[in-house]
Amino acid sequence: MKPSLIDTDILSLFFKNNPGIINFFTSYLALYKKLNFSIITYCEIVSGLKHRDADKKLSKFFEFALKNNVFPLTKESVTISGEIYEELRKTGNPLDDIDLSIAGTAIANKMVFVTHNRHHFERIKTLEIEDWSE
Repeated sequence: MKPSLIDTDILSLFFKNNPGIINFFTSYLALYKKLNFSIITYCEIVSGLKHRDADKKLSKFFEFALKNNVFPLTKESVTISGEIYEELRKTGNPLDDIDLSIAGTAIANKMVFVTHNRHHFERIKTLEIEDWSE
């Protein structure tokens, strides 16, 4: 198991107590001690919980985030995201900025990207992807 950056959809499944995701997280944490996700994923989860007025879940998420690694956007990750954008736009298959930013963060930090949305992200040739929900 390689160092991994967890996508929003996988974290959502974890918070819904998906047994398969919990098993993967347990195995991963035995090796690496902390999970990794991007500041963009952090924003997506906070926004979703605020929208649903889910204060208890939001408090639990903040505690969870403090115990794990939240990766910021950096010049390197944003440059990589821009390069991916250019490549995908040329082929007529662009992704939105949020997804590009998360993918750029995974690539810049040499991490496997863990997502259930393989079809969406498989367009990025330099991104190593795993789906822990299967």
